[in-house]
Amino acid sequence: MATGAADGYGRMAGKPACTLLHLGPGYGNGVANLHNARRAFTPIVNVVGDHATYHRQYDAPLNSDIATLVKPNSIWAKSADSADSVAGLAAEAVAASYGPPGGPVSLVLPADSAWLPTTTEPVIAQKPTRPAPAGSAVDAAARALKAAKKPVVLLGGQACLADGLKAAARLEAAGVTVYSDTFVPRQPRGAGVFLPKKMPYFGEMALGELEGVDLMVFVGTTLPVAFFAYPDRPSVLVPDGCETLTLAERSEDSIAGLVALADALGAPAEGPVQTLAIADAAPDGQLNAYHCGTSIARHMPEGAIVCDDAVTSGTGVGFATATARAHEVLALTGGAIGIGLPIAVGAAVACPDRKVLSLNGDGAAMYTVQALWTMVRENLDITVVVFANHTYRILNVEMTRTGAGKAGPQASKLLDLGDPKIDWVSVAKGFGLPAVRCETAEAFDAAFAAAMAQKGPTFIEAAI
Repeated sequence: MATGAADGYGRMAGKPACTLLHLGPGYGNGVANLHNARRAFTPIVNVVGDHATYHRQYDAPLNSDIATLVKPNSIWAKSADSADSVAGLAAEAVAASYGPPGGPVSLVLPADSAWLPTTTEPVIAQKPTRPAPAGSAVDAAARALKAAKKPVVLLGGQACLADGLKAAARLEAAGVTVYSDTFVPRQPRGAGVFLPKKMPYFGEMALGELEGVDLMVFVGTTLPVAFFAYPDRPSVLVPDGCETLTLAERSEDSIAGLVALADALGAPAEGPVQTLAIADAAPDGQLNAYHCGTSIARHMPEGAIVCDDAVTSGTGVGFATATARAHEVLALTGGAIGIGLPIAVGAAVACPDRKVLSLNGDGAAMYTVQALWTMVRENLDITVVVFANHTYRILNVEMTRTGAGKAGPQASKLLDLGDPKIDWVSVAKGFGLPAVRCETAEAFDAAFAAAMAQKGPTFIEAAI
């Protein structure tokens, strides 16, 4: 849970959170969240405790190869094998977590380095700055865009922050179609905000939508690829014959690059933004994700933070909230489900004056359900919604797409969450949250409105 909360804090605060993890197994408990954080380029400093240096040789029960364990999800990793090295390495770790573009780092701290005295002075970390893209890259992109018949610009990372979207809207106003990556670490949405098209999740949909595109310019991102490989389907989501070039690398200042490009193209000073449009009346009938989205859009306050781990239900919510009051969305960047609850904890700690909404599939919520206890313990202003369809629906979809055919009885059971059905209200109440189950659109609208009108944690099971 701590690693996911650190991800949420880092995304919203723009500075690293620090976790304290108990040796290799403690780090292992947080690997899925750190995978997502690495994909989000979130600054996190993981302090991983280790046995005293002289005790390692005896292979005690908690002994493990920590250096190997942390390597895949650390952009920097070192061990402070003496007390005098701790201050300098800690400062180095903090600086390294910023990148650019940033990410989790791991400082291994043996027990004797922590308890022995040191003669060293404190060391202050220096935050690195992002360089602006080269003028030649801006000029090349401008020339290519002017010459292309059907160009697109693809945004990711820093380019999807507020100032980046403002500059990207200018490109849209100049006739260039703008897309964002499918999963963006942090993105403003709603009224008054430019909403780029989103790269479709399914590869064939993406290529169908991009048919005829002859130029793709990357800003803070790289070549788009399919989420999974499928038989007889392409991995790279760039149409045949489409030229690609990079305006700004992930390590560069994408916002400065977008502004410079818009200026070079003579783009208007401002571009299109979403206008406020929310339903006057509550939806009615059998509850589904689109009804939930309509109610969320109706009652979610301006400045809310949406932590989206809703998987298949997220589409309905995202569609309805596109024209809601201005808010921000933190997405599941690495595909490791379970991030929705802990990332909401971190976002709420970073932004205590903003309403936080945690959207979760029921399968996803099972991974990190202990985060509910933390929400209550810290009295965080988080509204949790769990979409309970009692199955791993996305896995059913993906299995069908492999060409394996309809799942048989045993395979279906592996993807089922309904035998027994999880009583989410009882689970939430067991952790101390006020909780309600909603089976109709009217009930959800009332429950969500009540949650938005109060402070503190609350829980809604959406039976869809």
